[in-house]
Amino acid sequence: MPSVLETEITFARLTEVPITEILNHMSDPRVAEHMPLLKGAWDIDAATNFVAQKEACWHRDGLGHWAILSSGRYVGWGGLQKEGKEWDLGLVLKPDDFGLGPKITRKLVEFARAHGGISQVTFLLPPTRKNLAALGRLGAKFIEEVEYDGAAFKKFRLELT
Repeated sequence: MPSVLETEITFARLTEVPITEILNHMSDPRVAEHMPLLKGAWDIDAATNFVAQKEACWHRDGLGHWAILSSGRYVGWGGLQKEGKEWDLGLVLKPDDFGLGPKITRKLVEFARAHGGISQVTFLLPPTRKNLAALGRLGAKFIEEVEYDGAAFKKFRLELT
């Protein structure tokens, strides 16, 4: 297996990944631990609805979340989603692939910088996320604690210009 540094990271649309991959990923209790908005059990209908919601963002805003592949293997999803007037960068990896987070985040930030019209991105992290040093190294600054859909998050902002 290649090291994290040697791993090729690519993006595909969520519709290009078997729905069972997303279902299994989002049903993992280790994922749910860091996703306060993830409520209830996931089934094929929930996974299908999730993909449809993420595709709707692409149609509405021209950007959205991708399936993330490491050397061709599905490792999670993430991307840029419009939240009000801000672009939020989200990333949800399979637990065995958490170590790819910094590499994937840098690639998503590079994409945002190259995409015209995005001057900053935000990150909403749940209180369960304790290791935030990678965000600091990226240049993101803590802004405030916010409530989103009834759940608490730490909000960070990264200026891209």
